[in-house]
Amino acid sequence: MSRVVVVGGGAGGLAVAARLAVRRHDVTLLEQAPTTGGKLATYRQDGFAFDTGPSLLTLPAVYRDLFLKTGGPLEEAIDLQPVEPGFAYWFADGSTVTVPGVDPARAAAAFGAALGGTAERDWRRVIERGGRMWQLTREPFLQRPLDGWRTLLGLARSTDDVRTIAPWMSLRDLGTDLVADPRLRQVLDRYATYTGSDPRRAPAALATIPYMEQTFGVWHIGGGLGGLADALTARCVERGVRVRTGCEVTRVVMQSGRAAGVQLADGEILPADIVVSDADARELYGRLVDAAPARRARRALARSTSSLSGFVILLAVRGRTAGLAHHNVWFPADYDAEFDAVFARAARPVDDPAVYACVPDDPRMRPDDDHESWFILVNAPRHGQGAGAIDWDAPGLADRYADRVLDVLATRGTDLRDRVLWRRVHSPADLERSTRAPGGAIYGPSSNGARAAFRRPANASPVPGLYLVGGSAHPGGGLPLVGLGAEIVADLVGRA
Repeated sequence: MSRVVVVGGGAGGLAVAARLAVRRHDVTLLEQAPTTGGKLATYRQDGFAFDTGPSLLTLPAVYRDLFLKTGGPLEEAIDLQPVEPGFAYWFADGSTVTVPGVDPARAAAAFGAALGGTAERDWRRVIERGGRMWQLTREPFLQRPLDGWRTLLGLARSTDDVRTIAPWMSLRDLGTDLVADPRLRQVLDRYATYTGSDPRRAPAALATIPYMEQTFGVWHIGGGLGGLADALTARCVERGVRVRTGCEVTRVVMQSGRAAGVQLADGEILPADIVVSDADARELYGRLVDAAPARRARRALARSTSSLSGFVILLAVRGRTAGLAHHNVWFPADYDAEFDAVFARAARPVDDPAVYACVPDDPRMRPDDDHESWFILVNAPRHGQGAGAIDWDAPGLADRYADRVLDVLATRGTDLRDRVLWRRVHSPADLERSTRAPGGAIYGPSSNGARAAFRRPANASPVPGLYLVGGSAHPGGGLPLVGLGAEIVADLVGRA
């Protein structure tokens, strides 16, 4: 049995703490915020509720496995609900399509009926390719630790496999090859943003995301996805994990060249045999640990492109809006201009952004049936100074941009401005402050570049006794991948 300190109580930290506790490790979890969950949170005010981080759960089997191996079933801990329909898309030419929450064939038929031409056939081709990519990458890449170029070689078992994964292709390239309708290509492009990336540079293998979504379903948690954080925390406590909130870790303590515990802001030192960090990798290597191997990891991260951030507006809305799905996207005429603005060295707020809105038809997330809770998210440059960032704390900028986003939504046919009871704005600067994600970059490093996924910070750090979990580490961001990363780390600690 090892003494383990987990730094950070996001989904990854909670998941790995629970898995380690049932393996009879002595686990303490430290979270700097007053509550656990990190980005996985539900904000409540005046009877309105909003998921302020992840707004959907895909591949629930990852968390079903976690809960079964640490206690009772997932469905006994949360109210897991399928979302039907899944998504509504609005395009700049006025066309719309509503897509089922599960079943690739029904989704393709919906695209075909709404867009015409070869849309149905083309989307079937995208999902079929994504499915083959998923089968090839799931076990050797997503369920194992990174092992440098050996990981990449493990995916190249045959010439046909290499052609399927097409590591030389971007997601945009794949869309250009398989999809004729530019509106349908916008839908595919959007999946790059699930990893905070630019579809023109992100790998074609991200086609696995729509495959997973439409094959395994889109899921909601009754009352809000923050309920998953509550359930994970409760499971940790049941298994004997000591969960301490309001504890800021200031450094990883080193002894004889290995991680030997952590120091808190009040000077308290917690000794440990193993330290697992659920902090952003840039925060870990830039501020918390200062050993030679960590400095090398810091330089490698400096060469990577940060993921995009998000600008969030929470709206308490009077009345009901016709034609909405649970998840909604209004696309601009020029999607490339968005990525040019976000990833440019002279970054700027997107003037005509794609607007995503999560509006759950969940009576536990609104005061009554005559109101709606709108979570609006647009892609945004990260907060900060210098290339690729802007100062979101500049006086008046966040409120002016929130007005701009609502104006854009109105021009696209959904005008909420006279129905808003109140709003809360969260800029990338606010995200940085609340989660310690540098610049508010949602997923740590982006997936921009053919080899970016293989350069993500590994779960086993170069510092002995120090491990990484969470959205900025392998295998990446999003609840399913974070959950898979927690399983990888628990196995690594078991072999240490």
